[in-house]
Amino acid sequence: MPELSEDLKATIQEGYRSFLRYRDLKPRQGQRQMIGIIASTLGKVEVNEEGERDGDTPICVVEAGTGTGKTLGYLLPVLPVARAMGKQVVVATGTVSLQSQLMVKDIPELLAATGWKYSFALAKGRGRYLCNIRLELCLDAADASESGLFLFEDEKPFNSDKISGDFFKKLDESLTAGEWDGDRDAWPEFIDDSVWRALTVDRRQCTGHRCRKVNQCAFFRARAQLEDADCIIANHDLVMADLSLGGGAILPAPEQAIYIFDEAHRLGDTTLRHFAASCRLKATVQWLEQLEKGLAITAKTLAGDTGLVSQLDQIGSAAADALQSLRQATPLFSHILDEKLPANTSHFRFPLGDVGLEIRDLSAVLARGFIKLHSHLDDLSSSLEKKLDGFSPVPRVDLEQIHQGVGNWLARVEAVTGLWTQMAETDKPDQPPRARWLSPDELGQDVVVSVSPISAADLLRANLWYRAFGVVAASATIRALGRFDRFAATVGLPGHATTLAVPGAFDFANAAVLAIPDIGADASDASAHTQAVIDNLNSLVNREDASLVLFSSRRQMESVAAAISLELRDIVLMQGDYSHSEIVRRHKERIDGGDGSIIFGLASFAEGLDLPGNYCNHVIIAKLPFAVPDDPLQAAQAEWLESLGLKPFQAMTLPDTSLRLIQACGRLLRTESDTGRVTILDRRLVSKFYGRQLLDSLPPFRREID
Repeated sequence: MPELSEDLKATIQEGYRSFLRYRDLKPRQGQRQMIGIIASTLGKVEVNEEGERDGDTPICVVEAGTGTGKTLGYLLPVLPVARAMGKQVVVATGTVSLQSQLMVKDIPELLAATGWKYSFALAKGRGRYLCNIRLELCLDAADASESGLFLFEDEKPFNSDKISGDFFKKLDESLTAGEWDGDRDAWPEFIDDSVWRALTVDRRQCTGHRCRKVNQCAFFRARAQLEDADCIIANHDLVMADLSLGGGAILPAPEQAIYIFDEAHRLGDTTLRHFAASCRLKATVQWLEQLEKGLAITAKTLAGDTGLVSQLDQIGSAAADALQSLRQATPLFSHILDEKLPANTSHFRFPLGDVGLEIRDLSAVLARGFIKLHSHLDDLSSSLEKKLDGFSPVPRVDLEQIHQGVGNWLARVEAVTGLWTQMAETDKPDQPPRARWLSPDELGQDVVVSVSPISAADLLRANLWYRAFGVVAASATIRALGRFDRFAATVGLPGHATTLAVPGAFDFANAAVLAIPDIGADASDASAHTQAVIDNLNSLVNREDASLVLFSSRRQMESVAAAISLELRDIVLMQGDYSHSEIVRRHKERIDGGDGSIIFGLASFAEGLDLPGNYCNHVIIAKLPFAVPDDPLQAAQAEWLESLGLKPFQAMTLPDTSLRLIQACGRLLRTESDTGRVTILDRRLVSKFYGRQLLDSLPPFRREID
């Protein structure tokens, strides 16, 4: 294997020294180790005369504890290596806020410190950008009583009863004056999702370079910047969306890119989400019934073009066939759900994903019907695009609106087609079966059919690990129970990958205490434990401090919030009462004003929440964060492991709980000067056989155990 060249080594080393001088910092052991292992791993790649990789993809997985400075730790070695290899860098973050931090703070600081000349571009999905045609449509519709092709509330440009056309005029004026570039995140005020949906399109609704406003399009302006950028800042969802389209659709082709996955512990879940599918039966029946109305309206508009009208007839016929099949299938699925839904559960899951011959055959019929409908809709969409390029007796503005309407229909049909195709397929015996389940909707009035892969391993092997030029995966929490095994199994990490855990920068023993008090109840007794939390919370919480209380279930969180003293309840900000960002804003405002504040949160507040300094002095974890027993994916994964002769608790449940517990504890210390306390109200850490494993995997806080 070749080694990193001396020139590259010198460039990286001098870059690091320059950064330390610029920031007046001392070298951090973990950061130096991280830079070294990434540079060494990527430097071993073999490249042929055409610039293509020969041999295995160089893959480096680094767990870098909070305070390591992992952003610098991966950018500093990857940028020079990528330039030397003639490849682009794609940084995928787990959150939009981290994307912003990279673009606004971390990258400009790195370039200023080193004097390096690299170009960076921010990549976001099409849905983050305004569509000029949609804005024009909304402005026109503001004064109209009908919305043309839009059949349901979620398809209308906007609800004219709730939204004034003045807002759209304000957007248009800012766009025309050059004060706003069409990026949702750059608009100075909050835009509600229901409003923004009226202003943007997906790839099926966009006519691309055929659009008469393409030169004004914010998405295509941003897209053009990606082609020449040395480094592209994206997010996990966008990378997975690109890979699911074959790669190279939005971002560089995997073979031409070195990927960096920040917050890499999320990679498996993001992958599964992108390849899952679901369908609401009665809602889909209703949509197909209403499609007839939409086709009739469209036919009137296209009356002057007989070719297009003929295609509408084909769509109508295919939709009628699909509707008939779905009407016949709906009672069967409703009956299965009524008969087999276990008590106190939210779904019925088919064992090992096997739906049986009857449902497989029925799903195959449904899949064929929706494939046919999808094909006709796709043909019509292509015909409309060609008409935009050539001559048509139909006004261009009408063709554009119809194309967007057809794109909306196409997206719906595509999702349903994917669902029935996966329901009809037989899983390969040597691979994990897909999870397939039925569940009632939120109101209990519809049946939801769902399917999802239970392992991201094969998907990532096929789409990422064996295609990319190089991959770096980094996070503060990757190991579970002190090992990389669970991560490797979850994401299908190839055996040749390099893994390393580097120490964080915190003095845990002197900075914080881990307390496990005896509150007089076992956490396995839900009712008694909830009451014990209520009884003890007043004495545990300092009402003048900043506290974060994390719960494993919404029911317990709401029960505790309802029963604690009014004095304590007055300073509680509970997840669900406000948005995530609003809770954080109010919490910081209280602390800045000299008052105390308590956040009550669930799993999403145990990961990624950044409350440095005095914004968090005490983290209280009510229960060990075991997975919800009713989760269909978790149940299917456990069942598959059992079929292989493994013990799901040891192979999956305990490692996953360890990871979540480490993340929850990680909310306390965010900077080297932070101090505080972590309190865990679950005695299973000291009473159960697995408690020692969980404790040993936590940071080395000082311990106070009753």
